Amino acid sequence: MVMKNKKRLRRIIAGGLLFALASLANESYNLIIYILAYIIVGGDVVSKAFKNILRGKVFDENFLMTLATLGAFFIGEYPEGIAVMLFYQVGEYFQDYAVNQSRKSISSLMDIRPDYANVKRGDKIEKVDPDEVKIGDIIVIKAGERIPLDGEVIDGNSMVDTSALTGESVPRECSIGSNVLSGCINVNGVLTVKVTKVYEESTVSKILDLVENASSKKSNSENFITKFARYYTPVVVIVAAIIAIIPPLVVDGALFSDWVYRALTFLVISCPCALVISVPLSFFGGIGGASKVGVLIKGSNYLELLSQTEVVVFDKTGTLTKGVFKVQEINPQGMSKDKLLELTTYAENYSNHPISLSLKEAYGKEIDGSKVIESEEIAGHGVRSVVDGNIVYSGNYKLMNKIGVKYFKGDIIGTVIHVAVNNKYAGYIVISDEIKSDSRDAIKQLKKSKIKKTVMLTGDAKKVGKKVADELAMDLVYTELLPGDKVEKVEELMNSKSSKGKLAFVGDGINDAPVLARSDIGIAMGGLGSDAAIEAADIVIMTDEPSKIATAMKISKRTLKIVKQNIIFALGVKLLVLILGAAGVATMWEAVFADVGVSVIAILNAMRVLNVKNI
Repeated sequence: MVMKNKKRLRRIIAGGLLFALASLANESYNLIIYILAYIIVGGDVVSKAFKNILRGKVFDENFLMTLATLGAFFIGEYPEGIAVMLFYQVGEYFQDYAVNQSRKSISSLMDIRPDYANVKRGDKIEKVDPDEVKIGDIIVIKAGERIPLDGEVIDGNSMVDTSALTGESVPRECSIGSNVLSGCINVNGVLTVKVTKVYEESTVSKILDLVENASSKKSNSENFITKFARYYTPVVVIVAAIIAIIPPLVVDGALFSDWVYRALTFLVISCPCALVISVPLSFFGGIGGASKVGVLIKGSNYLELLSQTEVVVFDKTGTLTKGVFKVQEINPQGMSKDKLLELTTYAENYSNHPISLSLKEAYGKEIDGSKVIESEEIAGHGVRSVVDGNIVYSGNYKLMNKIGVKYFKGDIIGTVIHVAVNNKYAGYIVISDEIKSDSRDAIKQLKKSKIKKTVMLTGDAKKVGKKVADELAMDLVYTELLPGDKVEKVEELMNSKSSKGKLAFVGDGINDAPVLARSDIGIAMGGLGSDAAIEAADIVIMTDEPSKIATAMKISKRTLKIVKQNIIFALGVKLLVLILGAAGVATMWEAVFADVGVSVIAILNAMRVLNVKNI
C-alpha cells in the first residue's frame, strides 16, 4: 500500500504540472497537454473502471469518476475534467495514507510474531523456525529476544516485557516455575524454558489469528453501508441520466450541454467514498485502540454491541477476586500468633491443598522437615501431625468434634482452620480469597458509564458472596450456584433487560465457557493463556484488571459516536450539494469538495478513535 501511494503521489505531481502548463500554453497545444495530463492522473482510474465492468462490478467510484471526467471532456470542459480527477487522486492519496497509518498502528502493536527459537539439543543451541519446535523441547531466550512459544521456566531469572500483549508498562519478573507467554520480550537475564504448547496453539499464534480475522465480523453499521452503496450508486447513475436527457427534451431553450454538465456534477458529488472507507476504518481503529490498552475484541460487531450494554454479570473467583487463598486472620488461644502459624504450617507441610500453600506463603520461612515426625491426612476433616514433639490437629470444625475439643463458633467469613495442640484448643486461622485492588474502581466506572445493573454470580456460601458484593457495591448477588445454575440466572437477567440492551458476562474463561457463550457478549478476564477463554469469549481482557471493561465500553461508545458523525456529515453535505448541482447552482468545484473534501475530513475524524490516552 505504501508503494502504491508513492506512485499515486508521483502521478499527482506530474499531472498537476502538466495541468498548470496547459493553462499557459498556446490553444493549439493545450488540448494535447490536457489529454496527457488526464492519462497520467486518471489512467489507472479509467483502467480499473473498465476492468470492473468486465467483471460485472459496474457501479463503483472508479466508474463514477471515469464517466464524469470523460463527460466533461466530451462537452469541452477540459480543465474541470482534469481538476476533478486530480483532486479525486489527492483525496485517494490521503485516504490510503490514513488507512495505512491505522494499519501500521495495529501491526506495530501486534508485532509479536517470533522469527526464530533457540532450541537446546545436547550441548548445542540451534536456531529453528518456531513451527518446528515440539512440546517438551528446551528453548533458550537471551536478553532482548522475543519469547517464541509458551512454556515454563526451568532455569534463569529475568524481567519480561508483556506490553505487546497486555498493555502493561511495567515488566513482570520471571524465575524458575514461572509460566511465560509467546510474544513477550525477555528484558535482561537468560531464560531456559520447557515448551508447553506447539506454535499453532501458542498465545501469540491465537492472538494474531484473532486480530487478522477481526475485520471479517462486521458491525450492523458496516453492513448497512455495504448495502447502502450497492443500491445507492445505480440509483444515482439513473438520476444523472434523467437530469442529462429529460430537461433538454421538455424545457424550451434548455441546452443539452448545460444539463449534461449538471448531470456530471451530480455524479461527482454522489460518489460514496466517505462512507465506504471511513465507517470500516472507524471500527478498525476502535479495535486497534482497545488492543493498545490490553483488550482484544474479536470483531467490530462485538465492539458495537459493547456500546449497548445495560447489564454486566461477573463471576467472582478469578474475576473480581484474585482466586488465590491468603491468610487473613490469626487468632491464637494460649500462644502467640507466630507460634500458632508455625505449628499449623508444619502440620500442613506435606499437603498439596491450596490451604497448605497459603499457610507456607504467610509463614515465609524455610521449613525444617525433620521437625515433622509423622503426618496423617484425615479425609474431609484435616490433618494430624507430630511437630517437634507436639500432637497438632489442623482442620475444620468436624475434626475438632471428632477429637472432642471445644472450639470457637462465632460468625466467621472465610475458610476457618481450627488448631488443637496436645488435645487443647490453640486457636483458629482464617483464609480467604482477596478482592483485586482494581475491582472496586471497575464497578464504580461501570456505574458512571450508566450501566443499569451490576451482578455477581458465585458458587461460594451466602456469607462469603454477600461480603464481596457489599464491599464492591454490586447491585445483585447470587450465591451457592452450580455451573448450570449460572446459565439459568444469566437467562433470567437477559429477559429482564430492554429489547435493545445487551448483557455482558465476565468470567475467567475456564469454568464459565457455557455462560460466556450464552450471553450477548462474553468477556474473558485474565484468560490470556487460557484456550477456553480465547475460544469461548467475544472479548479477552489481556490483564487481570476488571476496570479495562469500562475502558473498552468507553472506546466502543466513542467509536460509534465518530461513525454516526461521519454518516450524518457525509450524507448531509452530499444531499445539500446534490440538490444544488441538480439545480445548476453547484459547479464541479463544489462537487469535488462534496466527494474528496468530505472523504478526507471523515477519514481524519475516524483516525481520532486510535487515540486512547485520554479515555
